[in-house]
Amino acid sequence: MPTVTLTQQNFHTVVAGNNIVLVDWWAGWCGPCTHFAPVYEDSSDRHSDIVYGKVDTEAEVQLTAMAQVDRFPTLMGFREGLLVFNQAGFLPAGDLEEVVQQIMWLDMDAVRQAAAQAEAQVREGEAHVESAVEVRGGLAAGPARYGWPGL
Repeated sequence: MPTVTLTQQNFHTVVAGNNIVLVDWWAGWCGPCTHFAPVYEDSSDRHSDIVYGKVDTEAEVQLTAMAQVDRFPTLMGFREGLLVFNQAGFLPAGDLEEVVQQIMWLDMDAVRQAAAQAEAQVREGEAHVESAVEVRGGLAAGPARYGWPGL
């Protein structure tokens, strides 16, 4: 599946309207971005059920600032509209596949529960806003599983 160009106008709609969305934040002057592009494209061809988006950070300055992206390339993974992965830097093909698999088998009930607890702590003044964001990032704990869970 070809990648989708994401802009400030369609970013929210694409992320909210699809189960899994990966977003590559790139810049034309960035050498690692140039090396990551074919790896990302190959992954998009293997996983037609996932939306692979690309944000040209030079063209989408305001969107890039809102997402607080300042290192390139940055890869973000969204599942059911929630940010579940955020990492700057080049990823080799095997590492990108690992990220994809872990996002696919992420326990979203646990993610939503942790996010709700963190937001409740923020409302009660027990935690800082940053900790609520951190709960939403990262990958599922445990070993990577390929194929159906439990196999």
